[in-house]
Amino acid sequence: MVRQLKRSQFMNELPLPFYINRCFHDEHNLPAEHSHDFIELVYLVSGSGEHLFEEESYPIHAGDVFIINPGEVHAYRTEPGERLEIINCLFTPELIHESLLKELGISQSMDYFYVHPFLDKRERFHHRLNLNGNSSAQVLSLLEGMIAEWEARRSGFQTILKLQMLQLLVLLSRCYTMRLVKESRKTKEGEHTLLVRRITGFLERHFDKKLPIPELCELFGISSRQLNRIFKQETGETVTDRIHSIRIDRAKQYLEEGDEKVISVAHRVGYEDPAFFTQLFRRKVGCSPGRYRSMNE
Repeated sequence: MVRQLKRSQFMNELPLPFYINRCFHDEHNLPAEHSHDFIELVYLVSGSGEHLFEEESYPIHAGDVFIINPGEVHAYRTEPGERLEIINCLFTPELIHESLLKELGISQSMDYFYVHPFLDKRERFHHRLNLNGNSSAQVLSLLEGMIAEWEARRSGFQTILKLQMLQLLVLLSRCYTMRLVKESRKTKEGEHTLLVRRITGFLERHFDKKLPIPELCELFGISSRQLNRIFKQETGETVTDRIHSIRIDRAKQYLEEGDEKVISVAHRVGYEDPAFFTQLFRRKVGCSPGRYRSMNE
């Protein structure tokens, strides 16, 4: 059974919703498959191996940076004799107050603390951010500074950590955006691809909320007609279809991992009408939610 880690296991000492550490893993101490109710930013300092994410395996190498969102299942795998050196940065969205993001001209809902490129789980690890040279040195130096602040806990360290975290996320976004600009020059559809990634990431992050199409259009600065046309061209799905797919995928996970009532799962993934949820689940999965749970016990 997948282990579920809670923020209280790491963030109960301080009001600051944050935790950071450096750890080493080899074939003898690899963590089992797990999920958590916080965000995990991972930087691979050295080594190489595989990252098991949502039942798929992806190669990882020194310099890789990736985000694990709440509820997503992951683990690592290495070859005998190989060791991974990892810096784990755990936090929740309220770490950096929305007022600060607005003051800096950063939209929390749009860019999810400037890590929107990581949020489309179907593409995230094929397009993971790999740092090298000066970018790698900058990020590693910043992370090590955060570890030093966290461990020393001198006066004002919580404020410094918040500022360092914001700096880290902006740096990562800058690196990723520069790479996407280079990629987009190779194809006329580059801008559309990036737009769809951003929208999909936003949907994955806010799947349990009401997501009216007009609000999405306003958020991303695009008309409803353009939104649906571009999304359909890039994915083969409408925006509404993608929302339903994301919600049903998450409902399947909740049904597999817990014993909540179906009505509770429906509400948890954003459906107020349990009957509609059951009907949609049956159409997409081929059986009722209750039947799906019994098949996966």
